[in-house]
Amino acid sequence: AKCLVVVPHYDQGVSLNMVCHFYHSDTAFNDEDLPELVWMSNLFGRAVNNLALSRDLQDAYNTLDRELKVVEQLQRTLLPQGVPPIPTLKLAAHYQTSRNAGGDYYDFFDLGTSDEGGRQWGIFMADVSGHGTPAAVVMAVTHALAHSYPGHPKPPGLLLHYLNQKLCASPTSASGAFVTGVYAIYDDRARTLTWSSAGHPAARLFRAGSPTALALDGAQALPLGISPDEHYPQSMLQLRPGDRLAWYTDGITESFDPRGVMFDAPRLDEALLSGGCDPQEMINSVNEKLGLFTTTPRGEDDRTLITAVVQ
Repeated sequence: AKCLVVVPHYDQGVSLNMVCHFYHSDTAFNDEDLPELVWMSNLFGRAVNNLALSRDLQDAYNTLDRELKVVEQLQRTLLPQGVPPIPTLKLAAHYQTSRNAGGDYYDFFDLGTSDEGGRQWGIFMADVSGHGTPAAVVMAVTHALAHSYPGHPKPPGLLLHYLNQKLCASPTSASGAFVTGVYAIYDDRARTLTWSSAGHPAARLFRAGSPTALALDGAQALPLGISPDEHYPQSMLQLRPGDRLAWYTDGITESFDPRGVMFDAPRLDEALLSGGCDPQEMINSVNEKLGLFTTTPRGEDDRTLITAVVQ
């Protein structure tokens, strides 16, 4: 080669590398072509650099996605593997996160024999503020605390009080996260339901043969993790065979259609009614109507739903 032209590649004023042009003749290169050569070389260099960055970004995304899927799998191991076989209460549950991991949580507790000779069962549902992995961490903490309660977790108000004090003292409180929750205890002989709520959406109750839903909005207090001195009152209800119940997180009622209209409680009630008197069919109906309403498989928030029919 008798002629060499070296063109540096710049990124924000910093030379990253260079391109060397070799010519067989010492008159092959025209000085007037230098600006165009510099422009073309840097354009090509930027394209190659962007391609490399895109590849690195995709690799990082794939790694993160794999890790988040592992988090999701671990999180689901904290949830019940089925519903308990309660003689006078048929149950079904549905859990869906908006991302790989989420902040919703539900659980069931076998509380042993009641004073009336029946067996008591705890039904717990919680919703951590926020989404994704940070909410999943607080969800895992809430699960651990609920299962660390000394003795059987009853009555409902005492469990919520215990969780609230622990969450207020937890390092997770520094993040500003809080937890809404509802805890109900069902007596399978007396068919009574006793519950307490920490700022959670009120459960829906359809009395046997009635098309109108009642909101179990009593016994409300602040969400967990806000005030350590909060008191959690309780309410009790006598249930009858044929009564239908639904506990849910606000990711269901606060789902939106493409126009920005909210699904809200009346649509939830309509969907629950369409499911008849089978808990799983009630869930299937809600999921179907939500899918048609939002036109997306997953919403912006996690969705959890527990349905029950008194036998």
